Amino acid sequence: MASLSRRDLLRTGAASGLGIIVAGSVDAIAAPAAAAQVTRGAGYGPLVDEVAGLLALPKGFRYQVIAQSGVTKLETGQFTPSDPDGMACFRRGRDFVLINNHEIGGSEPHRTPALPGLTYDPGAGGGTTTIVVDHKGNRKSEYVSLAGTHNNCAGGETPWGTWLTCEETEQRAGGVFQKDHGYVFEVDAFDRDANLEPVPLKFLGRYSHEAVAVDPKTSEIYLTEDASGPNGLYFRWLPPKGFRGGKGALRALALSAGGDTAGTLQAMSAFKGSRHIGDLSEATTPGTRYKVRWVDVPDRDARTVSVRKQFAPGQVTHSRKLEGAYWGDGGAYFVASYARISDGSVNEHDGQVWFYDPRSETIELKTIYGVNPDPEADTNYDGPDNITVSPHGGLILAEDGEGLSHLVGVTKDGKSYPMARNDLNDSEFTGPVFSQDGRILFACIQSPGHVFAITGPWDRSLTFTPV
Repeated sequence: MASLSRRDLLRTGAASGLGIIVAGSVDAIAAPAAAAQVTRGAGYGPLVDEVAGLLALPKGFRYQVIAQSGVTKLETGQFTPSDPDGMACFRRGRDFVLINNHEIGGSEPHRTPALPGLTYDPGAGGGTTTIVVDHKGNRKSEYVSLAGTHNNCAGGETPWGTWLTCEETEQRAGGVFQKDHGYVFEVDAFDRDANLEPVPLKFLGRYSHEAVAVDPKTSEIYLTEDASGPNGLYFRWLPPKGFRGGKGALRALALSAGGDTAGTLQAMSAFKGSRHIGDLSEATTPGTRYKVRWVDVPDRDARTVSVRKQFAPGQVTHSRKLEGAYWGDGGAYFVASYARISDGSVNEHDGQVWFYDPRSETIELKTIYGVNPDPEADTNYDGPDNITVSPHGGLILAEDGEGLSHLVGVTKDGKSYPMARNDLNDSEFTGPVFSQDGRILFACIQSPGHVFAITGPWDRSLTFTPV
């Protein structure tokens, strides 16, 4: 997400003939001509500006700020930390419990407080806070649930009700940092004692982690890497024989004898027939499908060489800006935010959504965005990052591109629509997630740092008659 987005790179050309192609849902794939721009009539209606100038939403929708960096207070009296990012929602009675990442690299004004017992490395300022809201989305409390981690970007929810928060870094110990970073940590939404003495899940590897998706049947974990030079990899972790996922199981495994290398960490290698696919940007058409093989990672802790550099040419498949991930429809969805020739990609695009089917061991391109010709146009979208399934149908994508920033909805029949627009600045949206009852969409603007609860007439038809 924040380390190097498309906002930091110059355009090097356009992907000819693609336009903006949005398959939009896990069930529908649009033909290339289907969506050169937003389809009129899709969604909840046009966005309406509001007095505070924070979010533009469709008529009838409203928001409230439930956390704000440097403004709202934690239970201990310190300010809410900077850079809210990936987020998960859990239910507790009539309340909702949010775990919110803070992608803090060191220069941000409000670090995650290094509280006793909750801090992995006092030299690092990232971590997670837990926000409790009532069933209407009103803020009740917020507290630190993990501190002393670095660049907590995205992550993923587990089937047993915890959050896996990911460090997007390869930072080694030295200087202010007392420990190595680039790991995944588990955070419990309900049991505060379970978060004491943080344990890195080293068996998931040390690299620039972005997001994870967990298979609820097998406890296999699928992971994205946001990195370049070379571009990042897509991984899976196979648990050791006899492992059963559940509360405290990953922590116990990490602390067991040989826990640093428990299970098997593998990188994806994709093929079209016998031809190896070197980079996922080779795919330019929704419906493209590749067969997948998995290659064991030689040194998952990257003691001397970054994990993605440990493979011979042609051995694994790379991708620029592997970002959000989630589990659904019996498989793992993952996002590539953009690709450019200048960063080593084969073709250029402004976003792909892929689906890995573990039964057939294939990946399929569900969605592709062509290079956005006009990022300042309110009907153009690019740079999908975090992604969530809407209980009301289709998807919600958090945009981290150039120009205007949106939460982009996509209907089941593949029509894209604006769900929200950042009217404060051009900072990215992060962390979209629905409450379990489907009544509240939680999301963040990363800088200067707002967490929102969005409510409204979700049961309204996703089509409307333009005025």
